[in-house]
Amino acid sequence: MIALHAKCTGLKATVLMRVQELLYFSARSERDLIRVIRVIRGCLHMKKIGILFGQEHSFPPAFVERVNQKTSGKEIVAEFVRIDKVIQGEPCGYDVVIDRISQDVPFYRAWLKNAALTGTAVVNNPFWWSADEKFFNNALATKIGVAVPRTVLLPSNQPPTDTNDKSFRNLQYPLNWEAIFDYVGWPAFFKPFAGGGWKNVYRLHNPEEFYRAYSETGQLVMMLQEEVKFDMYFRCYSIDQRRVRIMPYEPRHPYHLRYQTEWQAPKDILQRVERDVLTLNQFLGYDLNTVEFAIRDGVPVAIDFCNPAPDAEAANVGQANFEWVVEAVSEMAIRKAREHVPGRDNLSWGKFLQAAVRKSSLGEAA
Repeated sequence: MIALHAKCTGLKATVLMRVQELLYFSARSERDLIRVIRVIRGCLHMKKIGILFGQEHSFPPAFVERVNQKTSGKEIVAEFVRIDKVIQGEPCGYDVVIDRISQDVPFYRAWLKNAALTGTAVVNNPFWWSADEKFFNNALATKIGVAVPRTVLLPSNQPPTDTNDKSFRNLQYPLNWEAIFDYVGWPAFFKPFAGGGWKNVYRLHNPEEFYRAYSETGQLVMMLQEEVKFDMYFRCYSIDQRRVRIMPYEPRHPYHLRYQTEWQAPKDILQRVERDVLTLNQFLGYDLNTVEFAIRDGVPVAIDFCNPAPDAEAANVGQANFEWVVEAVSEMAIRKAREHVPGRDNLSWGKFLQAAVRKSSLGEAA
């Protein structure tokens, strides 16, 4: 019976009807027949959760196992996503997809948008993820009451491909470097306005170091950001825009040791951190994200909060944090599967976009 339950998940309704007819003649009793028919009919309404991933090792299989343990394979089943064709406007076969890799694979991002169009609940929203970047995140934070470092946006050092001098007739050059440096101050961090993984990040102490680093960044659009001298530092998981895991973190340590630290933070600071984590993700619309906070003079300052595919490898985040995120993401995925409505939009949209659609202020959306 269990084997039949598992195998029938992907069968079409027409095949199931034929199987049902055949079983009518082979069932040992009427009770057996009724039980088999119930299993088959249940498969027609089975919800499927998929996880789309790349080079991760521990999180994807743990997530799939946890979901299937929780649901016992009844009504909801989880598996690794399988793609063998992508046809415009056609459903992908999944009610929920957890996206861990499309930031690196444009083909997957396009597949997810098509899936979302046909009703899949994609975590995170692929349309918003495509539009979002770190500088906008910081700008939004200034409007919703979350403290952030002083930050400016800078054009790429080298012009984008297929552009020339006439493409930049609206850009005054040289920029007002004196005003920029006075606003940000030194030391400062110089980093791409999009992306992550500590790639192309510089810590600079003066204009001379800045100009030298700037010359190395090619076509990358960059941000210059105030360095925050912190007393404590936290990295926080945000799941489902409602659950928060505050993790002591030391960004100055080697990567594999960053979670192996302890900060003794007062309760009011931790409460402010949790509140700001939820505020940011509710406005951005992310169901899976991390937010980093540097605590300066008792004030949490949000440093980095555009991480829609955050690190969840057990070897990196530690076993306790790993267990928490596996459990939280599994519960979220199951909830979304149960609430999924076929044929309609099942994505999460943040308060920023909701306010824009209603033409209301961000203050009214809070």
